[in-house]
Amino acid sequence: MSIPTVTQQILARPPRSPWQDALYTLLRTKSAILGMVILGVLILTAIFAPLIAPYDPDQVLIGIENIKMRSGPCIHLLGCASETPQHILGVDGNVRDLFSRMVFGARVSLLIGLSTVGFAIIIGTLLGAIAGYAGGWADNLIMRLMDVLLAFPALLLAIAIVTVLGEGLTNALLAIGIVSIPTYARVSRASVLAIKELDFVNATRAVGATPNRILFRSILPHVLTPLIVQGTLGIATAILDAAALSFLGLGAQPPMAEWGSMLGAERNQVFTSPHLVFFPGLAIMLTVLGFNLLGDGLRDALDPRLHKA
Repeated sequence: MSIPTVTQQILARPPRSPWQDALYTLLRTKSAILGMVILGVLILTAIFAPLIAPYDPDQVLIGIENIKMRSGPCIHLLGCASETPQHILGVDGNVRDLFSRMVFGARVSLLIGLSTVGFAIIIGTLLGAIAGYAGGWADNLIMRLMDVLLAFPALLLAIAIVTVLGEGLTNALLAIGIVSIPTYARVSRASVLAIKELDFVNATRAVGATPNRILFRSILPHVLTPLIVQGTLGIATAILDAAALSFLGLGAQPPMAEWGSMLGAERNQVFTSPHLVFFPGLAIMLTVLGFNLLGDGLRDALDPRLHKA
């Protein structure tokens, strides 16, 4: 019995599906792996926040512990006195443990990113798909509305919407979702225009399929790839916008542990207590970096034109 050659072994392997190819390419991209590691730590932190945080994020420690307002980071191993409480990142202006608030802030950031982008993708994809497939007056009406929304800077439009609806995290999420809709509508419309005239769509139309079946069963599944990439990058933008709104006092309201509001509350202490600004800013930066790295990796993995030979 002869031993099969390497070439025969390779030819005997079943061909990989496009999604397996994409996963293989993604796992070979170092920047994407780094992004997944950062986001993995963020997700685990959000899930196990009650177990990781040593204190309740809203617990005021004054009167409970002998500690001063806005005390800096303190770890016993770094030389703190044994009778001093151990606060890894220090305490804020309301004498609350900063590390605990940072940990619970991961939950809010994930909620912001996933909910706003999910809302924008659903509405934007439907509007763009209808515009691209129907054409005519429906296309003109929907896309001119999207053009009007795109004419305004996204953050300023979000501020205007929150001002009308009222302060609060829910209204901030709704505002960010609304200003993000045009991006996904344009991506969806462009993909539908490119796909609807392909042979397999014409074959489906020839056998008598209804327009709804053609659009939702034959076309939309092929639109998911660019939407996934755009959505991953959009989560980073949504988190930044929400942090900006909270920084201005229009988003998350005290005492909610949200990184943007934590920055806004202590912005005047940047020179006297820099740890209160540095750590929330670092958390926002790493989260946005993680989503951007993963989004770039997904773009390279899901677009066959970018695959390296």
